[in-house]
Amino acid sequence: MLHNNYLKDWSKIVSYHFPHLSLPEVAGLATWSFGMVITSSSSLTRVSEFIAKVNGEKSNTVRKRLKEWYQDSKAKKGKKRKEVDVDKCFAPLLSWILSLWNSEEKWLPLAIDATSVGQNFTVLSLHVLYQGCGIPVAWKIVKGTEKGSWKPHWLHLFQSLKDTVPPDWQVIVSADRGLYADWLFEEICTLNWHPFLRINHQGTYQIAGEQEWRCLGTVVEKTEMSWSGNVTCFRSNPLDCTLLARWDEGYQDPWLIVTDLEPKQSNALWYGCRSWIESSYRDVKSDGWQWHKTRLREPARAERLWLAMAVATLWVVTMGSDEQRHLRENLKDKAITTDDEIQPKSELKKTNRNISFFLQGLINIIADLLCDKGISLNGLFPQSSFAVNSS
Repeated sequence: MLHNNYLKDWSKIVSYHFPHLSLPEVAGLATWSFGMVITSSSSLTRVSEFIAKVNGEKSNTVRKRLKEWYQDSKAKKGKKRKEVDVDKCFAPLLSWILSLWNSEEKWLPLAIDATSVGQNFTVLSLHVLYQGCGIPVAWKIVKGTEKGSWKPHWLHLFQSLKDTVPPDWQVIVSADRGLYADWLFEEICTLNWHPFLRINHQGTYQIAGEQEWRCLGTVVEKTEMSWSGNVTCFRSNPLDCTLLARWDEGYQDPWLIVTDLEPKQSNALWYGCRSWIESSYRDVKSDGWQWHKTRLREPARAERLWLAMAVATLWVVTMGSDEQRHLRENLKDKAITTDDEIQPKSELKKTNRNISFFLQGLINIIADLLCDKGISLNGLFPQSSFAVNSS
């Protein structure tokens, strides 16, 4: 089925990290992700036309095979046909990322958010955050017009990753104001991860050991102010937590973040990573896989295509990483931190890049293949938690 040597090599790599998948499932996942990277598209037509050329097949034959890969079992021919179970791929995908994570500091930033494609789909997803990019590791797709709570979906996504990250790692899970919920805070803590959830400034809080309830809007009242402390947030549905507040110049509102970490163990600057998930959505859509143009209408099929996009994204981001620059920046990070104290934002060194690691990875992969260097993956070289800012 796979005749092109590069495609066969990529299939071996994918098979190693998803050992539970059958050979046809691996072949489909590898073919889709390989075709996406080279064509910068998730279009069935474009990918099948490309694969047909490099694999020496008829385009219609490839098209049928790729289409069948994301279909439900009932839509396939044969009695023993089965569908790809995307949920069972989330943990292996995250494990693959961790195997590439090159850092002495066992610190993993994650974020959850939702994105939509018109009225067709709403995607609830959890991403590993990395150097201005995001790599999807778990997701649920519902119809854009579907009513009902998202809570069961989020709970299922978190449970699908249970016990995947070693217990000695510090996992930070950030989310924007629209997703805050007390049950979400508790669920993240249940996994021994740490919520880093932004909240609105409406409502009240009570500093530990005091009786007075204060307005959240008064925690920091002007720019260049910050505060942290142990509090109880909200009179109704009270939450005992650490409240981190920071208002930097150029922002319309302050960041108010609730976490289970103690004030001295956490830094509001970490929340700056959260915006990288928005960059990840651009990579899935206009900057990368052009998924906003999809003609799919069934959520289950779309979820399987997202698996191929996630694998393609992982490959691309690793190939855009620069180990030497990472080592240089680590030296700078150590130079600007003393006695484990995190310096003010103005003193943190920003990373200057002309293009994202995602786009750099696309260029590097194609250049390597044209130069007959073959298939490879570089490691992931994350920033230190000391150096994270909102750049």
